[in-house]
Amino acid sequence: MKGFLDDLLSVVFSKAGIITFGLLKSVILARWLGPELNGTIASLIVFPSLFMAIGSLGIRQSTAYFVGKGIYPEAEIKRSVVQIWMLSTVLSLFTCFVLIRYFSTSGDNMTLVVLAISPIPFSLFNTYNSGYFLGKNQIKKFNKVNWIPPLISLLGALLLVVVLDLSIIGAMFSMIFGPFFMSLIMLRSNGFINGFSFRVEIKVIKSLLSLGVIYAIALLMMNLNYKVDIILLNRLSSDYETGIYSKGSGLIQHLWQIPMMLSTIIFARSATSKNSYAFSLSVVKLLRISIIAIGLASLVMAIGAEWLIQLLFGEAFIPSASVLMYLLPGVLLLTFYKVLNMDMAGRGKPWISLKSMVPALIVNVILNIWLIPGMGANGAAIASTISYSLAALIFLWVYSLEVGIPIREILHFKSSDFKFIKDIQKKRKANIQS
Repeated sequence: MKGFLDDLLSVVFSKAGIITFGLLKSVILARWLGPELNGTIASLIVFPSLFMAIGSLGIRQSTAYFVGKGIYPEAEIKRSVVQIWMLSTVLSLFTCFVLIRYFSTSGDNMTLVVLAISPIPFSLFNTYNSGYFLGKNQIKKFNKVNWIPPLISLLGALLLVVVLDLSIIGAMFSMIFGPFFMSLIMLRSNGFINGFSFRVEIKVIKSLLSLGVIYAIALLMMNLNYKVDIILLNRLSSDYETGIYSKGSGLIQHLWQIPMMLSTIIFARSATSKNSYAFSLSVVKLLRISIIAIGLASLVMAIGAEWLIQLLFGEAFIPSASVLMYLLPGVLLLTFYKVLNMDMAGRGKPWISLKSMVPALIVNVILNIWLIPGMGANGAAIASTISYSLAALIFLWVYSLEVGIPIREILHFKSSDFKFIKDIQKKRKANIQS
């Protein structure tokens, strides 16, 4: 339990940084660029962010699994990861360029298209190699891969957008700084530069890809559920509506950082766990804690939605408050999926999530096509919250069957759920005394 609490506290600080840096950058872009340019940015980056699920090929997860289980020597895994990265980078850059250039209403500006796809090589490199830290249960090192890029990107936005007043060009440039800087750190300090080799590990590459592709498909379905509304808003509505939606959804999705604080640890420990059933009991306990935490945060957001939006983004974004309100129920329910799915993925069973995400995605697309023309951003929010709710409830049922824990027990709150609070207090006292 002590090691779990250490990892939890480490992830808490990391996620707090991610939320803070991301929110501050979002505020800067909202106040300096306005709804329409924010909508343009959202439509430009939706394909690169979505394609990260495909282009990453699930290598972070499969790397964590094979490293955690000790199936192959670490040097062979590193070489294989680098070689897969080089090939997937070329594929990802080409595909994203075509998608933005010819399927986005913002693709007519070549400079913006190039800037939108430029972070891809560095983001992929960081994503691939961070799986090594998960497999070794080096949560603190893994956290650095997550919080350093948003900090650098925030500083870049301050310089380029606020100080130099480069508008949308500066905003797009700032998105390159964080991933690029993190890649340099990983190359120099973690030995990944040694992975560049002409020696090809065919067996390891096949193993990483065979499991990784399943992770990638699962991640693609999940990310499509999160991004399809932006894609369809871009096609069926205006940049203004896309900008309004992006700020409301972006703010409410910060609530997902609460279960994601837990999911990083869950995946890493599930990949190395010797007693899967006992570990799943711990996971459902953490789920119950997450439900309470997100429920309280959702209540606060619901009460002060309009005031919060105006405070952060300005009066021009007040319509984003209704987007936030419509999304709240779905975001709360999707906590089931966010936490429990990491247990399944850590066991090397990413395909389990497809049972809930595929039907939810179909519903999401149909509802978006139906609602966006008449309701704009609010229609996209309603479609998403229905889709999220469906995915969460289906996955809860599937997970219960898979691990052999009844739904009634999964949702049954116990006084022992909150024992970790006392453990944290004891740890703090011990640290103070020492």
